Amino acid sequence: MDFIRKIIDHDLAIPGYEGQNKVSPLKDAVADLVVPGMTIHAGVTHSRPYATIHEIIRRFWGKDPGFFVVSLGFAYSCVAMVRGGLVSRIASSFIGDPYPTPGPNPVFQRAFLQGSVTFENWSILSLTLRLMAAAQGLPFLPTHSIVGSTMAEHNADYFSTVEDEMSGREVGLVKALTPDLCIIHGLAADQHGNTILTPPLGDGFYGAMAARHGALVTVEKVVTTEFLRRHSHLVKLPGRFVRAVCEVPFGAHPSGVSNNQGVPGIYGYADDYDFIEEVRNVSRDNAALDQWIDDWILSVDQGEYLAKLGAQRRLILRGKAAPVSWVAEIEPHIPEIESAPPPNAAERLVAAAGRKLADIVEERDYDTLLAGVGFSNLAAWLAAKKIRASGGHVDLMAEIGFYGYHPRPADPFIFNYRNIPTCAMLSDVYHIMGLLMAGANNRCVGAFGAAQIDKHGNVNSTMIPGKTFFVGSGGANDVACGAQESMVTMIQEKDRMVEKVPYITSPGSRIRTLVTNMAVYEKLDGDDEFTLTAVISETDPPDLSSQVRSAKALCGWDLKVARNVAIVPPPDPSDLAALRLWDPKGQFLKKM
Repeated sequence: MDFIRKIIDHDLAIPGYEGQNKVSPLKDAVADLVVPGMTIHAGVTHSRPYATIHEIIRRFWGKDPGFFVVSLGFAYSCVAMVRGGLVSRIASSFIGDPYPTPGPNPVFQRAFLQGSVTFENWSILSLTLRLMAAAQGLPFLPTHSIVGSTMAEHNADYFSTVEDEMSGREVGLVKALTPDLCIIHGLAADQHGNTILTPPLGDGFYGAMAARHGALVTVEKVVTTEFLRRHSHLVKLPGRFVRAVCEVPFGAHPSGVSNNQGVPGIYGYADDYDFIEEVRNVSRDNAALDQWIDDWILSVDQGEYLAKLGAQRRLILRGKAAPVSWVAEIEPHIPEIESAPPPNAAERLVAAAGRKLADIVEERDYDTLLAGVGFSNLAAWLAAKKIRASGGHVDLMAEIGFYGYHPRPADPFIFNYRNIPTCAMLSDVYHIMGLLMAGANNRCVGAFGAAQIDKHGNVNSTMIPGKTFFVGSGGANDVACGAQESMVTMIQEKDRMVEKVPYITSPGSRIRTLVTNMAVYEKLDGDDEFTLTAVISETDPPDLSSQVRSAKALCGWDLKVARNVAIVPPPDPSDLAALRLWDPKGQFLKKM
């Protein structure tokens, strides 16, 4: 009996701590694991590993380590990696400033034009699939994305096409991408590296499982294995893939950390928009940027960085991550919204696009709607509102893992933290973009913006070769190639609506509608060119012939005009109020 009892109480007991102790100070982990010439994958969930990026910058500043950095988005403090000469090559879907509106960053533009950094441009899904292939030990994975774009030509060493014998359709093959090291930030981990990553998961753990030398993990808190077992449904990265675990509170700042699952004793925090905008602003001037890098990265360690942020600022960011924090944030803006000033040009554009999107969803029986940042995102939110008001339903999706969400007031950013608790499901890039948006049974319509578009709907958001770099695809190429159809929204200018785009980021075969601040353009009856079908009311009463002439004058091709051009009326009061509740500061709506 004692023998059996000993086995039960001792040999079969579940230990509170388990596995190798890999806990290390971040500075030591970077010194031990990061070496010049590495391919480093910076994992993107809703959080980014910025504390690790800052430590890498401190260690290798001015030493020309020649890193190849792989990340879905290359932004924010990453400008310091380029400014300090740490990076020789970048593989990303977005290289620029994503907030408050997506746009090019001069540091990256200079690197592109000077050729000091090689840019590999991918889409969100295709880059994720490259990491997934490596994690599975496969040489490649198939995809609908990239086919027909200039990215296919520029990435010919890592992308090819085959013909599907059943459908006759070209299918893309993306080559596996194996990083040397993955850096990733999670909510919590035990000493062995079993890591809680709270959704939305982005490209999540795929790079960590693919990396030759595993992952350097930073977390808000190191916990016991016993604690993790109580939240095992959130453990997405097993410790066997982890080389070091570093407890770094606010290790994702200036991005945030979601604790939407309510893991006890650990607090989430929202993106620091003020900090992000400061990085964007100082990037315009080399001297200002150098001073900022010295102040915020080179002359401080992580503890001093947090002290410099200040306790009050950190507390505010924690508060903004709360689901109902928008209530207090929107309150000061309500009087201005209630005064109902007339709609401006941006509001008329978004209202027209939202109305058209709602019509498309209802007419063609779509059930999901995926939009990019900016006007398109607000239009998608408005379309969902209008569809619900008419008794219908459509699920809004966002590329890094949002599904079935309801946008909250006060913040128009596509990845607003307050939208996370409203999701019907939280997932990752592969499930949203690969299955729900582009899968075999998808009923999805997409909406996104463009730097340029041509008469066939081909979109350029990447570059004008030899002249300038924009930002890249993001998820736009995936949507254009995978959804049933797409709409583009943009400000109309002659050098943006061109006869032929110089770089195809997103092929136009499934882009059927274009909405600008001036008009609505559609591909009619199987035609592969846009026809002007409606003008957006600017005057009361509208001057139809004058507006058509203006639209033709600001179009870079010989524009087709429908026989009977409709007039899009101004937004109704309910729609206008909703738009202003979502974007009370006019981050998008006061852009024009």
